[in-house]
Amino acid sequence: MPERFDYIIIGGGSSGCVAAARLMKEGGARVLLLEAGYSHRHPLLDMPPGIFKMIRNSKYMRYHHTVPQDHLGGRAHDIPQANVLGGGSSVNAQVYIRGRPSDYEEWHESLRGDNDYPGWQWKDVLPHFRAMEGNDRLYNDLHGANGPLQVSDPGHIDDFSRWFVQAVQALGVPFTHDFNGPNQHGVGFYQFMNRRGRRSSAAYAFLAPLANDRRLTIRLRSRVRRIEIENGRATGVTYRDGKGVDHQVFADGEVIVAAGSLITPQLLMLSGIGQADQLKAYGIPCLVNLPGVGENLIDHPEVPLIATASGPHGYYRQGVGWRMLLNGLHFKLFKTGRILSTGFEAGAFVNPTSPEPEPTIQAFCVPIVYLDRGSESLLEDTYGLTVTTVLIKPKSRGFVRLRSADPDDMPLVSPHLLKDSADALAMADGQRFFLRAFQTSPLAERIKSIAIPDPGDLSDDAIIKHCRRFVKTNYHPSGTCRMGTPGDPMAVLDSRMRVRGVEGLRVCDLSAMPNINAGNTNAPAMMLGSRCAEFILHTNSSQARFETGRSSGTAAKHQDGAQG
Repeated sequence: MPERFDYIIIGGGSSGCVAAARLMKEGGARVLLLEAGYSHRHPLLDMPPGIFKMIRNSKYMRYHHTVPQDHLGGRAHDIPQANVLGGGSSVNAQVYIRGRPSDYEEWHESLRGDNDYPGWQWKDVLPHFRAMEGNDRLYNDLHGANGPLQVSDPGHIDDFSRWFVQAVQALGVPFTHDFNGPNQHGVGFYQFMNRRGRRSSAAYAFLAPLANDRRLTIRLRSRVRRIEIENGRATGVTYRDGKGVDHQVFADGEVIVAAGSLITPQLLMLSGIGQADQLKAYGIPCLVNLPGVGENLIDHPEVPLIATASGPHGYYRQGVGWRMLLNGLHFKLFKTGRILSTGFEAGAFVNPTSPEPEPTIQAFCVPIVYLDRGSESLLEDTYGLTVTTVLIKPKSRGFVRLRSADPDDMPLVSPHLLKDSADALAMADGQRFFLRAFQTSPLAERIKSIAIPDPGDLSDDAIIKHCRRFVKTNYHPSGTCRMGTPGDPMAVLDSRMRVRGVEGLRVCDLSAMPNINAGNTNAPAMMLGSRCAEFILHTNSSQARFETGRSSGTAAKHQDGAQG
């Protein structure tokens, strides 16, 4: 007898965890959550700075190697994707950013046109953020204090981070106590999804409290091969377990895809949903011709500025040898110290060319010399400071395509970071601005030398060359199965996250975004999962009311007839 559930969720990342929890808790549904990766319970994953240990060569990550990027001189780079329950929330730097109201007003206007339009304004998404948030400092009309997601100030702040914040203020940027407040513009200290030295991932916040409820079934090491579609409806999935055995399971309600912006489009294409000619090239029958599947790949590009320190400042070698043991002992005995920091305590949102318009650049201050894999040998191994500039509303768009019809093959990914010339110029402006911060007191006194970029040549050509040499992902791929209006030929989803042309199939991860938000994307991913569950629960409750009303009306007719 085949297994049946009310809902099957493909992907146990941030959005999938939230959707599963809401459907089960509020809808009383039997939910199967299929996660291709591993358990999130690991000491290094739990502690705030564990990201530096897990980002490279870890089983908790899959590494998408991009196709060579012609505009980057043929350079390819990696985009890590979480391979663990909780998804990005289990392996990221835990920065809590929701984006700004204008992000969602933009979505709202671009999606207006559906007959069944639910609205995507800030007022529509804010209740989801507040309900999830358990903030330990803020509680007002923008912030919740009682939600399951624990949000906290940094448990430890390095002096380099304080000097950075002061130097940027000296350049005229106001201090902000809340990057999720009424105005994103400013410099200050981020809040993080952790509490007292322990990560608050989506797996911990939303799934762990439901561990003993039999209505929720979680299967790890279970990679979905395809979505089963019969007569235009998603009926279930075929997945392969960790032992290499294939299983079919069925959904009486809906199938929800939350596999991430690089795997979700691949899975739709393998299931016969995508651009017809591309599917035909790999011998896949096209069930629904949706040319937008895999297009519109958006990611935040980041580029480093790196300086060596004039003294023993920052986190140099604090995660290795005797220093690591000392930090661990300090935390064990006193619950304080460097282990409480993610390493990204301070940051800023600025518009380098004008303070009036909304910010174009986000910055992260990292009190170490830090470069992407393969470039470390270019720099001195010593005390230093890295500031990464991130373009938060890029114009460049890339794509995800099939590599083959084999689900075990990674998809082809081409992010096109900084391909649009306007993006490159905006990033150059950001680099020049934060180079000034390196040269401004009280940071300047602690800087020995600026390693990259060359402060002696700040021309557009020189800075753009530097940017294209070192640009990499900020780990926020989005938009590859975007929502859109009925008349938009490249829209994959409607405004309620339903896949066009297929009943009973939705996408609730970052691939649903029409455009990327300004800032880190993990909190928005959770919001999308919550909203998706809301749409399903609302549909079901409306249907139940309709059925109840119809039954009551029929009974009344029968009763009237009997009386007659």
